[in-house]
Amino acid sequence: MALRITGEDAVHRVVGLPGESGPVGLTLALGRLRALGAAGLRLALPAPGHPLGLSGPPEFNALALEAGEAVVAVGTGLGLVPEVHAAGPEGDEHVEVLWQCLPVREAPPADVPSLGEAERELAEALREATEVLTRLDVAGSGPAAEAALEAYRARAGRGKEILAPGYPPRAARVLELAQRVGALVAIASGSGDGGGREHGAAVSAAEITARAAALRPVERTARRAQVAAYNALLEERERGRP
Repeated sequence: MALRITGEDAVHRVVGLPGESGPVGLTLALGRLRALGAAGLRLALPAPGHPLGLSGPPEFNALALEAGEAVVAVGTGLGLVPEVHAAGPEGDEHVEVLWQCLPVREAPPADVPSLGEAERELAEALREATEVLTRLDVAGSGPAAEAALEAYRARAGRGKEILAPGYPPRAARVLELAQRVGALVAIASGSGDGGGREHGAAVSAAEITARAAALRPVERTARRAQVAAYNALLEERERGRP
């Protein structure tokens, strides 16, 4: 698991782990969490005004919100928030991650849907976003954006499995669609490969505002679906399914 988490990063360390006075390697940290009773790791992807996957306390939520992500070790009362440090040119960066281990509240996570709910919401959000963006005649709804989207997905998924073995097929399907929707939002908002022009084809403040309003709920739906997909295996275990 440690190798999957680290990926191509240089090193991951954990600080604040019970019984340790300083940073420790990720493999040792995961083993310690298991010994402390961790039943699994639950993903959180919070954003301003949307504490997705969090359960408190406020100190942990604040750090997770600043990072935009966190992990809860279910059954231990502990959570991990990453601090990412990157140096070097794009494509050849040296990345180190320091995970802060902090107390969390053992309670249901905020706003996490079931896989079925996530799949239905994604399909509806994608239809609505496409209709709105096409009506506004902005980048993200035409052939150029589709080509950019495919390139974006190819880079993001090159050499990677979408989910580890053992996940239900529906989770992989939901995650793939969520990542596609997320990429579409990034391209349409000008933060992805939408042709190299800030705000794409939008030329007025009103159009930019309309685009942002259309994309906001879509981005929220995509994040909710990603959390539901990544946490699906743990959810099945908690429900006692094989």
